[in-house]
Amino acid sequence: MKYFIDPDIRKAETLPGSFYQSEEVFNQIKEKIFAKSWQWVGDSHSLLPLTDYAHPINLLDHYLDEPVLLTRDTNQHINAQSNICTHRANILIHQPGKMKKLTCMYHGRRFAMDGKMEYMPEFKEVENFPRACDHLHQFAVKNWFEHLFVGLDPTFDLGNTLDVMSRKVGFLNLDRFKRDAATSKDYLVNCHWALYCDNYLEGFHIPFVHKDLNAILDYESYTTELYDHMNLQIGYATGADQPFDLPKDHEDYGKQIAAYYFWLFPNMMFNFYPWGLSVNVVKPISPNKTRVSFITYLPGDQEMSTSAQVLMDKVEREDEFVVEGVHRGLKSRFYQTGRFSPTKEKGVHHFQSLLCKFLED
Repeated sequence: MKYFIDPDIRKAETLPGSFYQSEEVFNQIKEKIFAKSWQWVGDSHSLLPLTDYAHPINLLDHYLDEPVLLTRDTNQHINAQSNICTHRANILIHQPGKMKKLTCMYHGRRFAMDGKMEYMPEFKEVENFPRACDHLHQFAVKNWFEHLFVGLDPTFDLGNTLDVMSRKVGFLNLDRFKRDAATSKDYLVNCHWALYCDNYLEGFHIPFVHKDLNAILDYESYTTELYDHMNLQIGYATGADQPFDLPKDHEDYGKQIAAYYFWLFPNMMFNFYPWGLSVNVVKPISPNKTRVSFITYLPGDQEMSTSAQVLMDKVEREDEFVVEGVHRGLKSRFYQTGRFSPTKEKGVHHFQSLLCKFLED
């Protein structure tokens, strides 16, 4: 089934309820959207703390399930490559650690840290060997202030998106931020992953759903900026909360900004506050279930205040209650589609338009 979102938000209708219920569409999204875009995988400080180091990850467990191997070589170059041995498809590296070579424990095929096949026992009589396909498949990788993004087969460049983020929050010295395991957590939500993103992408619901958050944000000043594969929501302080101390050469200098909320297509959120950063990754499991990872980064040796922790958890629980209700409501035989608020739901319209575009290609 083809889906369409009118580019004129004043005329557009939302995606129908059937979009969020279809197993077929859910699987198409996996190949046409997630396999063709980018995923944040973590920070290089945590994943690759030393030279000559390898770290295996499974990209989006329960969905993409793609074994990826991150490596840092002697020259500090970071690679992202397949973690599948090109001989018999064995998982190559099972545990992170320091190593000079990548050697398969099944039959001894050996690779350099950059994925080049170097040696294979009992293969002297094999003709036309090695071929290009005997090296480990290389994936696209981007390093932004030590935050690593991997694309299996991305159809768009992440460079422009990261440039916008650098322009807005680069002054925070992000390479000094450290992951805080104590305040990082996962939430299991009983809804379609795209519904969670729909909810995140508009501040329209804040006065109705988040009373405490609404008390510290100026709802009337809340803005959304659209970019090709990203959008940015800006929350302004009411005076009850401390805004960013922006440098004089910053494009937003003089504004009382309490939060920059970046959303990167299709499922990543980077929420910057004066106290630090919360990375949220929305991970599809099934059309009815989603895991959302909240990963906290704090500048230097600072700690996240108890009040900030309580507010974030409360806001998340409130969002879960709403999106789970919407997920159930979309199954009604009497609901078809809705409409967009031209002033408050530009981000949702943008997201749903991108979903349709990628599914059509």
